[in-house]
Amino acid sequence: MSDEWKAPAGASGDARSWQLLEKTLLAGVQEQRRARRWGIFFKSLTFIYLFGAIALLTPALNLKGGVAATSGKHTALIEVRGMIADQEAASADHIVGSLRKAFEDDNTKGVILRINSPGGSPVQSGYIYDEILRLRGEHPDIKVYAVITDLGASGAYYIASAADMIYADKSSLVGSIGVTAATFGFVGVMEKLGVDRRVYTSGEHKAFLDPFQPQKEEETRFWQSVLETTHRQFIDSVKRGRGERLKVTEHPELFSGLIWSGEQALPLGLIDGLGNTSYVAREVIGEKELVDFTVQETPFDRFAKRLGASVAENLAIWMGFQGPALR
Repeated sequence: MSDEWKAPAGASGDARSWQLLEKTLLAGVQEQRRARRWGIFFKSLTFIYLFGAIALLTPALNLKGGVAATSGKHTALIEVRGMIADQEAASADHIVGSLRKAFEDDNTKGVILRINSPGGSPVQSGYIYDEILRLRGEHPDIKVYAVITDLGASGAYYIASAADMIYADKSSLVGSIGVTAATFGFVGVMEKLGVDRRVYTSGEHKAFLDPFQPQKEEETRFWQSVLETTHRQFIDSVKRGRGERLKVTEHPELFSGLIWSGEQALPLGLIDGLGNTSYVAREVIGEKELVDFTVQETPFDRFAKRLGASVAENLAIWMGFQGPALR
């Protein structure tokens, strides 16, 4: 008798049925996996397509702040809102680009810079200031008016002083002609914690603003001279823009960093009148129709900002140091 096992009668048919069922189930699972992969692929493709379409269409829509050019005369409006700094809405690139488009439009009768800003980078403010003066020289028939809403301080006032005239509300905050730079000192904390700071540099003063080391008198004097130089440049620019309208002789505190309400700023010569954007467009420029030339950020720009600041910027903030700022 053979030792080979033989399936009972009828068992072979059941085994084949189970094998067929197993293959069917496996085929179904594989099909589901393929379907999921294709679904992910097509969803990703759709996502890329939509964002690509937005990227292509957004620049065209934002050439003039998303508002189509009018066939008649108008007052060009440019917003200067928030911190004046690189990569921000009120960066020199954005504001200067908006100014150029506004001046190049044959229907622009006048330009309004609507300002609501605490100030920021002296470099960015200086770029915008210089461009306003340049464009005014090239287009003498187009006047520039700065209209301060809530706040027009420091670097924002630097920009405003380049305009032909400045208007504000009676309660607006105006001025703050000064320079500041801030940091922290962690030396005492490190001593209490028993932590040693080890810095290796090539250059005697390379680490002169290190908050983890004691201040040196000569380096403090040097840094103060840098701030005073920036302050002098700020003052010279404001004097150049405002001229004899500033009551400096009677009020030498104008350049001390103090800030005034619009009502107080008027007799000091910091502003030329009280009024809002509509008033200036209608009564001063003589064209009440406003066309917004403010450069708008694309969705990709906003997404990039949400990713956070650069490593260098985060490091500077963590250390408590920021460069000179007009505020």
